[in-house]
Amino acid sequence: MSDEKSGLTYASAGVDIEAGNALVDRIKPAAAATQRPGVMAGLGGFGALFDLKGAGFSDPVLVAATDGVGTKLRIAIDTGHVSGVGIDLVAMCVNDLVCQGAEPLFFLDYFATGKLDTDTAARVIEGIAGGCAQSGCALIGGETAEMPGMYPAGDFDLAGFAVGAMERGTELPRAVAAGDVLLGLGANGVHSNGYSLVRRIVETSGMTWDSPVPWEASDATPQTLGGALLTPTRLYVKPLLAALASGGVHALAHITGGGLTENLPRVLPDGCGATIDLDAWTLPPVFGWLQRAGGVSETEMLRTFNCGIGMVVVVDPSRAEALARLLIEAGESVVPLGTVTDGAGVQYEGALA
Repeated sequence: MSDEKSGLTYASAGVDIEAGNALVDRIKPAAAATQRPGVMAGLGGFGALFDLKGAGFSDPVLVAATDGVGTKLRIAIDTGHVSGVGIDLVAMCVNDLVCQGAEPLFFLDYFATGKLDTDTAARVIEGIAGGCAQSGCALIGGETAEMPGMYPAGDFDLAGFAVGAMERGTELPRAVAAGDVLLGLGANGVHSNGYSLVRRIVETSGMTWDSPVPWEASDATPQTLGGALLTPTRLYVKPLLAALASGGVHALAHITGGGLTENLPRVLPDGCGATIDLDAWTLPPVFGWLQRAGGVSETEMLRTFNCGIGMVVVVDPSRAEALARLLIEAGESVVPLGTVTDGAGVQYEGALA
């Protein structure tokens, strides 16, 4: 056998297999806490197994979604507050799944970095596990890629992939028609879209991530600007699944990149538009500050940010009151936004304030 002392190793090339093994050992309890009916095999194998019949489905249709958290990740890396972006990653995927009428079943993550920092990666993935647990889906597998030379020191990237299912014939949207009522569900903050503009506004304002929050904040608001902007995306899955089971929901629109202006029309049939009353809710302070500090027009605000409405529920008029009550009892903030109308596009009445 040749002299191993003089030979190159994977570690000397920048990849630490032992660190990867340590990460898997650390995250196993977090992943185990997300177990749900249907999981057959999770972390550790070459693939993960899931039994749809074991999850209670008889004639299922699978639904898949994949996403990231955008440049919000830059703020998390720069501040060191990385735990919440795991929840963001899950939310961006599972909130989309439920808009199709699907129950999220399992989630896989991809964490890529130049040099693996076990503690940072573990905090991110533990956040992912927490988001999965809140959504009723299992963290069933993933990939941690250590790639020297691909990322600057301390940087990493995230991607998520979620699979859900629904019984055949229950997909959304369906039966949307003029006269349907639009119920808006409140957002936790900026969520995970528009952060390239957010970062530009913060830069031009002369503030830093450690600056005190520049708007009137509640006791629950983090004290720093960076902390407030890292508030995780709200997970709407369980309340919306309850609403779907109750009946009368015709469509769901996750208000992500493109805001209300671009996302609501995605669930409306040809020939239908919507009228939204901007006076129906109060613009959350973070958006008011962004609008003022950046000189952002109302039109641009509505096509870039969620402006305080993270999900729109399109419902049968006869079920609007009952569904609003159900969602409020489930912990959601519900705003009657307007109605579906004849004609294309979203029309706004009133003003953001």
